[in-house]
Amino acid sequence: MTGYDRTMAALAGGRTDRPPFDFWAEEPTLNRLFEYLGHRDLKKFLDEMKIDIRSFDAAGPKPKPLGNGVFENMWGERFIFQETGWGPMREDTYGALHEADSLEQIKAFDWPDNDVLDYGRLGEQCREAKDKKLAVRYGFGDIWQRPALVRGLENQLADMVENPAWVHCLSKIFTDFYVEDYKRAWEASGGRIDIFLVVSDLGTQRGPLISVDMFEEFLAPYLSKIGEVIHGFGAKFMFHSCGDVAGFIPSMIKCGVDILNPIQPAGENMAPESLRRFSGRICFHGGIDVQQLMPSGTAGQIKAEARRYAEAFGTGYILCPAHLFQPDTPPENIVALYRAFD
Repeated sequence: MTGYDRTMAALAGGRTDRPPFDFWAEEPTLNRLFEYLGHRDLKKFLDEMKIDIRSFDAAGPKPKPLGNGVFENMWGERFIFQETGWGPMREDTYGALHEADSLEQIKAFDWPDNDVLDYGRLGEQCREAKDKKLAVRYGFGDIWQRPALVRGLENQLADMVENPAWVHCLSKIFTDFYVEDYKRAWEASGGRIDIFLVVSDLGTQRGPLISVDMFEEFLAPYLSKIGEVIHGFGAKFMFHSCGDVAGFIPSMIKCGVDILNPIQPAGENMAPESLRRFSGRICFHGGIDVQQLMPSGTAGQIKAEARRYAEAFGTGYILCPAHLFQPDTPPENIVALYRAFD
C-alpha cells in the first residue's frame, strides 16, 4: 500500500498491511538524531523509515525579545528557552494578558491578522508529498490551550466560572483566525491537504482539567465550527490533547473529530484495550510512551509495545509517539519504533 492509501484506509477503519506511521520531534531531538545519522536530511530519514504522513504549516513572524531572555510571539504567549545539551527548548511563562482585568482589555489586545502568515512554500511541499503518494497534514491551530497560555492557565480555569464571556471571546478570536488559516492553506495547497490539526490540552495524567459540561460549553461550539470547515474541504479533522481525556471522546466525536492524538498512556482509561470501544467511530494516533519507554526501553520492548497498540485497535490506528520525541530519546530507539513491523 502507498502511504496515502494506508492512512486513508486506517481512517476509514479498513484493513492495512501495517499501521500508518507518523513522526514528530522537538528540534533538539532532531539535532541529536542528525548527529547519529551523520546527515541533516529529514526527508531522507522519513523516506527511509517509511513515514506515511508529511506535516506542513505556514510560516509566521518570529517571536520578539522582551528582555531578560523572555520572548513573545504574535499571540502574546511568552516563553524562555532552556538548554538541553542538543539545543534550546521553549518553556512557557506568564502571557501578555495574565494581568488583564476586563473584557475590554482582552478585546483591545493587538491580535494578529491572517496576513502575517506566509503560504509561499505550501503548494510545492504538498505536491512533493503527493508525488510520493503520501498523506498530508496541515497546521497547529488552537482554540483553548493557546488562549490559556496568553491569559494564564489558572486565570483561564477561573474565568470559565467567573468570567465565561472572556473565555468565549478568546476562543472566538482564535477560532476565526484558524478557520481563515485553514481556508487559505487549502487554497494554497491546491486542495492537497488530507488532515487538519487542532491542538488544546485538556487533561493531566491523573484526569481531565475540566468537566464534560465545561467541554460542551467552552470547546464544543468552536471545535464543531472548525470541523465543519475541514469536512467541507473533504478532509479529516485531527484533535490533539494530552492526558486522560477518555471522558471527552464521545463529545469529540459529536464535534466531528476524526482522529485523536496523542493517546498519552495516562492510566487505564487511555490504554488501547480500553479505548478500542470507540473503534469505528474515531481513529487513534500515537500512544507510544515518551516518558519511560522511548528514553529507556530496549528495541525489543519498543517493538512489543508498537505491536500491542496495533493489535489492540485492530484498525483505525496510526503509529506515532505519545508526544513529540523528546531530546532524552536515543536515536536508535526512534529507528527501532519504525522498524517494529519489518
